[in-house]
Amino acid sequence: MPRVAVLASLALCCLTGAASLHAQSRAPFEWPLAPRATAGVNQRTLDSIHTEITRGDYGYVDRFLVIHRGRIVADHRYTHDFDRIYGDSARVKNPLNASDLTGPYNYFNPWWHPTYRRGDLHTLQSVTKTITSMVIGVATTRGDFPSIDTPVLAFFDTSKVRNIDQRKQRMTVRHLLTMTGGIDWNENLPYIDPRNNAVVMEASHDWVEYTINLPMGREPGASFNYSSGETQLLSHIFRRATGMDIEEYAARHLFAPIGITRWFWKRTPVGLIDTEGGLYLEAKDLARLWYLFLQDGMWQGQRVIASDWVRRSVTPAVPVANRPGAAQYGLKWWLYPLPGAPDGTFIWSGSGFGGQLPMAFPDRDLVVVFNGWNILPGGKGLPLGRMHERLARAVPAGQSRP
Repeated sequence: MPRVAVLASLALCCLTGAASLHAQSRAPFEWPLAPRATAGVNQRTLDSIHTEITRGDYGYVDRFLVIHRGRIVADHRYTHDFDRIYGDSARVKNPLNASDLTGPYNYFNPWWHPTYRRGDLHTLQSVTKTITSMVIGVATTRGDFPSIDTPVLAFFDTSKVRNIDQRKQRMTVRHLLTMTGGIDWNENLPYIDPRNNAVVMEASHDWVEYTINLPMGREPGASFNYSSGETQLLSHIFRRATGMDIEEYAARHLFAPIGITRWFWKRTPVGLIDTEGGLYLEAKDLARLWYLFLQDGMWQGQRVIASDWVRRSVTPAVPVANRPGAAQYGLKWWLYPLPGAPDGTFIWSGSGFGGQLPMAFPDRDLVVVFNGWNILPGGKGLPLGRMHERLARAVPAGQSRP
């Protein structure tokens, strides 16, 4: 059954042992508030975005958080009656609640979405993919995870895998991390469409089995093809490679060192962690993870992720589309060209269904988090390119910490 992971000192002691707990302990960290008249921040731009969200211009946005130079310069919460908005859909079978109407994969059920039990832990959806990459980065840093160029089939009993050909044999963990695995997968349809492979996977019993048994559609590494299934394979691979559940590993070696003590992480019907979209965090804790990357993998003097992994994660590995100015993709990171900046300057972002948009502007020491729950096709949403441009103007280049 799904559970809330709440790790206080006593829980960590049970989890890691007293010696390990002592090694991981840190002084409590809270984001300080910046004075409203903070130098280098155009507060009027942030206020105008807040006004537009309040007015409903972008649909159902739940949170708008801005952190500059390690201090909060804007933090707004927005309340919506999701029982009224989506309640009727929650009670009728459709592709967005294809399994148990009362369970955690009914995306219309306000008990589960957009927040866990109507609290402050917000679903991150596919931002979970980026955080999964972070956990693998931590495990690589600590020597607990093999080379990402290891073939995927090395982690499977190939006598039980269907549709094996030379292309599937050449598929590596790196390919899964860059969405270039080559599995025949179509996630370009709306998630309300029953033909979407992610919908079919989430309605199945064993998500890993469903995905690894699909035929190949292209050569691994040849091109970007968004696939939640390829990311879900990483949950299985992590457990086989490390002997640990990826949630427990994250709790010990990523969340604890940076002070994250509260989260919820959904599991698949067979008990594996949902690495493609199952994590819930409070916005300020989500910001910690993005700030960790701005700090080159360091947190309060402790190395959490290797600098090399940070660099590789946010270095373009594959174009998302073949057109000028299109986003690039790193190791589960969306890399958007920074408006008005020299070529090769990117916004480091996650992207999750419904409007989960954490982003870091590395040349400005700026982290921004949007949460929302716009889940039906054709509805309102944040105009991402325009928002990037306005946020970049709100904190001009050269405003990074000395």
